[in-house]
Amino acid sequence: MDTDCDAVVNPEPSPLVRRRLLRGLAVAVPAVAAGWAVAGGARRPAAHAPEPVAGGAGVAAAAAVPPEGSRQAGVDRPAQPQQYAALAVFDLTPPGGAAAWGAGEVPYLAALLSGLGRRVLDLCGGAGGELGGLAPGDLSVTAGVGPRLVAAVDGRLPGAAGLPEAFDKAVPDLARQGDLMVQFCAADPQVVAHGERVLTSWLGERSARPRWSQDGFRPPAREPGPVRNLLGFLDGVSVPRTDRELAREVWLAGPERVRGATIAVVRRLRLDVAGFLAQDVTRQERVIGRRRSDAAPLSGGGPAAAVDLGAKTPDGRYLVPLMSHVRRAHPAATGSGLMLRRGYSFSNGPGDQGLLFIAFQRELRTYVETQRRLDDGDELSTFATATASGTFLVLPGFSAGRPLGSSLFA
Repeated sequence: MDTDCDAVVNPEPSPLVRRRLLRGLAVAVPAVAAGWAVAGGARRPAAHAPEPVAGGAGVAAAAAVPPEGSRQAGVDRPAQPQQYAALAVFDLTPPGGAAAWGAGEVPYLAALLSGLGRRVLDLCGGAGGELGGLAPGDLSVTAGVGPRLVAAVDGRLPGAAGLPEAFDKAVPDLARQGDLMVQFCAADPQVVAHGERVLTSWLGERSARPRWSQDGFRPPAREPGPVRNLLGFLDGVSVPRTDRELAREVWLAGPERVRGATIAVVRRLRLDVAGFLAQDVTRQERVIGRRRSDAAPLSGGGPAAAVDLGAKTPDGRYLVPLMSHVRRAHPAATGSGLMLRRGYSFSNGPGDQGLLFIAFQRELRTYVETQRRLDDGDELSTFATATASGTFLVLPGFSAGRPLGSSLFA
């Protein structure tokens, strides 16, 4: 499902996070050991770092998500996305000026990404006490670069092309695309807010300007799998899950410079939640193409059943309606692959609620062909308005000995 919301250019914690902090709804996370293996030795919090403050009594610790590896965290790790997120998009201004992106500005980009990676390792390792004394818990920080930066390095690389202009005609200029995406996810919204604040400040000192941002939340879930969105339906039912599926649909196998990278599409979709919920449940289910209770396809079977686009009633009507979201977005109808969707609901107020759509795929074509089908007649689209949008090359993984983005400049 594809949905969004308005541009918020604000390095401070969003109204959603502030409200949750004031209401005391944050789930504080006790200290978690943060020693993980890296090339050249183990990375640990700095010896002078203050002791992290544990959360409330009886709250289980969130398992740490090591930031290092051949692929970045925050895509398929953890398997069940953390409950809270913030996604921030920035414009980068090279020393020669905003319009000067080219080969001469690549050293600036390389240095910026390398420094950003070091700051991410420090934050996720709990060094410096920059998270308000809280332990990082399961904090993950994921970084991606926009098309004009990728093109400045090598226009032949995946990620050098953005979305077709026709997709974003209604999106305000200030909420369209951008140069750098940073995604923050954690079980504790305070950790998310502190992480976003720290890195936004650090980037601002290096000529990065916030373009748009959005906070999001998901219902708590014990096991990996879909969770309900604001429309009351389970979201993310059909996604690649196994290592084999992820290798086929999500991770780039080459060129070597981007091995372990992926293409992210992010769109903020404002939903007419009240209008959708005013429909009777049968009507809602026909718009989606699944049962609201358990996400089983209208073609029959249980929640795990594959959608049968050819299934019909005795009088010849398709069980999965022709303009339902499930039918329009189905890979069999689009001729494309599967996206790994990692969406979050958002609420900026009663009239501004929706879905922060985040999807990872091996080819931008996967999203483009799906969106074209949706634009041709998806009934759910009548309840959704895109208010922010962009595509980013999520860089290969990194470590203390292998800087963020280093393979891109090899």
